[in-house]
Amino acid sequence: MAGTLSPWPQIRQGAKEHPVPTLQYLLRARGKTVTVDGEFGPKTDAAVRAFQQDKGLAVDGIFGPNTWGALVVEVKQGAQGDAVRGVQEEFQFRNLSDDPSKGLAVDGIFGPKTDAAVRGFQSAIHADVPSMAVDGIVGPMTWQALVSGMLSF
Repeated sequence: MAGTLSPWPQIRQGAKEHPVPTLQYLLRARGKTVTVDGEFGPKTDAAVRAFQQDKGLAVDGIFGPNTWGALVVEVKQGAQGDAVRGVQEEFQFRNLSDDPSKGLAVDGIFGPKTDAAVRGFQSAIHADVPSMAVDGIVGPMTWQALVSGMLSF
């Protein structure tokens, strides 16, 4: 039987660490001014609420499936910016060496190394979830698998 993706995480003010930095990078990619510090504090909460209002979503400050779905930005090789940093942050989160220099650089440039990491991740998920395309494009399904913590240890 085929597996399923882990659900979108629900995060709110007070959350720390994964996937808060990715959320903050994506908010920046959508034009919100937030510091990427891994802490869902008052400024991130205000940016989340403003984003929810902009998108006609329930303005509750809770980052759940509807807000994630509206926030994610499709990126692929050649893309640059904060959404790419969000993807790279997810691979840095999965870097088990405790040495950031050994993981994927969080440089905002979707080059060959980021493409290889994305395809490898998609291929691993595809083994259990056949509907996961292995195409190097980080769309909603790949974002969901990343931010929900799939394949992290």
